Amino acid sequence: MKQAKIYMRLQFAGILTEDETGYSFDYDNEYLHAQDPEAVSLTLPLRKEKYRSNVLFPFFDGLIPEGWLLDIAGRSWKIDRRDRMSLLLACCKDCIGAVSVVPIENETP
Repeated sequence: MKQAKIYMRLQFAGILTEDETGYSFDYDNEYLHAQDPEAVSLTLPLRKEKYRSNVLFPFFDGLIPEGWLLDIAGRSWKIDRRDRMSLLLACCKDCIGAVSVVPIENETP
């Protein structure tokens, strides 16, 4: 399982998860109740229910570099370009725009 904390304008907004069933995005309850919360994307409006998808949500997929920059990222971190979640985690902590993607390191005993 791979997970990331999603920040909107430096404020923690929710958790993006990839597991054996696909992808999910869950807005943080405190974020939803904050003053003037903002959706991370028009395609992911604010709601309590978890979003689910078989493929990486198009908004998050659109944050991943393309072209020669994607080639460099893939070679540098040895990530297959089809592994979209790993590319997102590796490349999008400090991407252009209001959203940041910060990997959650899962500790294994």
